[in-house]
Amino acid sequence: MKKLFNSRKVNLATLFTSLVAASVVLTLLILTISSYQSDKESLTDTYLSLNYSKAEKMSQSVESLFGSMRTNLETTVRFLEANENLSDEEIHESLELLRVSSGYFNSLSWIDETGMIRAISPVSIGIKGETIAPGLAKDILNAREPGLTTPYTGLSNRLILLMSQPIYSKDGTYRGMIGGSIFLQEENVLNQLLGNDAVEQNGSYYFVVGPKGTLLFHPERNLIGESVYENPVVRKLTQGKSGMEHVTNTKGVPMLAAYSHVSEPGWGIVQQTPYSFLQASLIEQLLQMLKNMLLPSLFLLLLSVFIARKLAAPFTHLGNLVDQLAEGKTVSQPLKETLIKPHWNREADLLTKSVAVAFETLETNNQRLTESALTDTLTGLPNRRKLDEVLTEWSSEERLFSLLVLDIDHFKSINDSYGHQKGDETLKELAAVVQEIIRPEDYCFRYGGEEFVLLLPETNRLAAYQTAEQIRRKIEKTSLIPDKTVTVSIGISDFPTQTRSMAELFQKADQALYNSKSEGRNRITISDVPE
Repeated sequence: MKKLFNSRKVNLATLFTSLVAASVVLTLLILTISSYQSDKESLTDTYLSLNYSKAEKMSQSVESLFGSMRTNLETTVRFLEANENLSDEEIHESLELLRVSSGYFNSLSWIDETGMIRAISPVSIGIKGETIAPGLAKDILNAREPGLTTPYTGLSNRLILLMSQPIYSKDGTYRGMIGGSIFLQEENVLNQLLGNDAVEQNGSYYFVVGPKGTLLFHPERNLIGESVYENPVVRKLTQGKSGMEHVTNTKGVPMLAAYSHVSEPGWGIVQQTPYSFLQASLIEQLLQMLKNMLLPSLFLLLLSVFIARKLAAPFTHLGNLVDQLAEGKTVSQPLKETLIKPHWNREADLLTKSVAVAFETLETNNQRLTESALTDTLTGLPNRRKLDEVLTEWSSEERLFSLLVLDIDHFKSINDSYGHQKGDETLKELAAVVQEIIRPEDYCFRYGGEEFVLLLPETNRLAAYQTAEQIRRKIEKTSLIPDKTVTVSIGISDFPTQTRSMAELFQKADQALYNSKSEGRNRITISDVPE
């Protein structure tokens, strides 16, 4: 008997230690997952905000640069227009002075109205006297107004951007244009402005795109001139939008990207950070957190072993019960009765009663939390979270169902005239009326305020109208408020006949409800009624 008693002591001690270890591991696991999710959201928001701030600053810098470049061209043109008798050589000297002093352009040229390059700085480019071919440069020459091309290959066989300013004689005769070129794949003003810190240690970098999604600046110069229109944020930039989001670039790399539209030239700045860097940072933080918790966890385990060896001997039966509970088995009524059964050992008796109370409280709280999470406290109907669950399940099954949006007419006047307490009673009584009419397999949800949503499975919107009409009539005839008729308006749509999008399904039902309201209330409207 003594040997058996000692055996029971060792087994229960091991179990007690295992339970504590499992609790520690589960706690660490839950803490790790929660910390990971929280830190991920925090870091994502932080990097997106930082990237957007940088993109905005770069956007302002580029826009300021663009304005200065345009001003320089305008100043030069005004000078040449005021001194129209200057020779080609003198014009060349003026262009040379502007190019060297401003540093904005890789080359400056005067192209006359016929398309001939009359003067160019620097002359080493070697295309003076040549005539530009039909294309982007010819188009802005013929346009006779200030312009900026998209990237193209010029006569010097370079990938360039051309900014132009028309030039006229005093009598209004068109003399051609002054063009400033940026050699995109060589050292240029964009490199000087943007290239110093284009790539950061964490892998973040930015690039500039033109109005059609062509790269104007990129840390990898061999990519300049390529179209990156397929990048989601670049498409939004070409539409004049700014923002920030988690995207996958054209190379399939996940990025935290922020983008800012430069309004004047129609360019866009994209600042992005590889998502892999954020993940590496998260893992590093988690490892550090686990390292910090290692010693306290080990101490707790050692303490549990000590306590178990001192106190666990008399608790063999209790150990078996806890073992069942630790395996995740449901606490049955016989098991509950066993837990509260008196024990000869005072400590065992106190512990079993404490365990019984703890598990009963846990079970009650869990049940309350589950009900609270999915139930509207006022009406007792399932709430929006339950609605989302049902819609997700039914849409994945492509199940036919109708969606009804029901709204109490002039509900504000009920609250104003009779008080919010009476308004709440009206909502509860109306919910009861609806539940009396609908089928057991139908759902009625409290969507918010005075609005309810019904889901009728295996029912198209025409059939759903019959149920809606029963509800409307029943509510109209029910005395929810003495000496006052309460009515409702209803909008109906169905899935998947009308749409496979939940957002669009709600939109159609809401529009139908709006039509019911606008046409006088106390009526039902079916969305897109088939002829």
